[in-house]
Amino acid sequence: RRPRYPDPALHPFERAVEEKRALNAVKLERVFAKPFVGVLGDGHLDGAYALARSRRFVSRMVSGSADGEIAVWNLMRREADVTIKAHRGFVRGLAVSTTVLEDEGERYFSCGDDKTVKIWSVAGVRDSGKPTAVFRGTGVFYDVDTHWKDRIFCSAGQDGVDIWDESRSEPVENLKWGPDSVTKVVFNPVEKDILASCGADRSIALYDVRLQTPVRKVILRMKSNSLAWNPMEAFNFVIANEDGNLYSYDMRKLKDATCVHTDHVMAVMDVDFSPTGREFVSASYDKTIRIFKFNGGRSRDVYHTKRMQRVFAVKLSADSRFILSASDDGDLRLWKAQASRPIKPLLPREKESLDYNQKLKQRFHDVPEIRRIQRHRHVPKVIKNLAKEKEIVKKSRQRKEKNLRAHSTPGTVPVRPTRKKHVVRELE
Repeated sequence: RRPRYPDPALHPFERAVEEKRALNAVKLERVFAKPFVGVLGDGHLDGAYALARSRRFVSRMVSGSADGEIAVWNLMRREADVTIKAHRGFVRGLAVSTTVLEDEGERYFSCGDDKTVKIWSVAGVRDSGKPTAVFRGTGVFYDVDTHWKDRIFCSAGQDGVDIWDESRSEPVENLKWGPDSVTKVVFNPVEKDILASCGADRSIALYDVRLQTPVRKVILRMKSNSLAWNPMEAFNFVIANEDGNLYSYDMRKLKDATCVHTDHVMAVMDVDFSPTGREFVSASYDKTIRIFKFNGGRSRDVYHTKRMQRVFAVKLSADSRFILSASDDGDLRLWKAQASRPIKPLLPREKESLDYNQKLKQRFHDVPEIRRIQRHRHVPKVIKNLAKEKEIVKKSRQRKEKNLRAHSTPGTVPVRPTRKKHVVRELE
């Protein structure tokens, strides 16, 4: 035990000393920021477009590629436990079941261009190489997700959202709102009977399995590619949009977003929440991965490499320490969620030092020099130029809107917040 005397007379330059320590801490953070851990195995032979996280094992992930292959990965060994030739054509969606059967263990759901949803288990594949069950539809399936409690699952495709029972070969419910196909569907992990979907008609729709009917729908200016629920806040979710932004919503009020997350310069392809609910990670067509705080408009960090191509899927590990990305080049890359934090087991004094430095950075984050170092990131020249161009376009639109309002009759050109501009209309 080390005694400390809080008398201010004994610490005459306490604030100045701690500010200097905070500056040193933020500089060292950038020096030791090496987020890239490695590539899993040999990756896939074709582009990887789907990822799913195990709900029982921290170190297990599932990936699907464009050649119909599914691989079950062990993150600790960075090797594939099982590789399955699952579909003819693309693997469009993957999910992992929460319910576990004694003879099968953890089960994996996949859907593809061959108009089927298949259930796989590691034990079944090793014994026979065949799926446990096959469900056939009338159209292509784009996504699949499993219920967090019951033995049911949902699929998204050309026929809308289908609710399936594992014991029946036909869907027990068909939830549809409009003629267009549905590209993404996700069950709420807290309110387990609520699910949300992204449609090809630029819509976000909410469904309730108990009512067997759609609940609410909102039409946006551009199409949404992915959606993720906050696992700690039942009503909140975030969507990845084609306009390069992410939008956080409260499902009770869809007329405007609760927060707009910017920084990507091309379409955002996927998004995934941390199990803590405090952060989420996004993957973009601009070949970068960005980490956002759940209520922050700007990204906390950005990851990229020279060889990584368009990123189509991204997942955070169950302990929030690692990020797995799947890109067009077929490689699955493993990253650290905290770029400068060591992977090795830490000694008590090392933990104390890291926690102390983190508190110092939080306390002095408004100091201009500390804020500048903390926010600065090197990005490829193409992304930097596109970001500048995007800012010029944004300011031009604001200037045009301001001039239009100044030369119009008062009240005819209302001021619309950024959180409402991308919403066309809400349907109930």
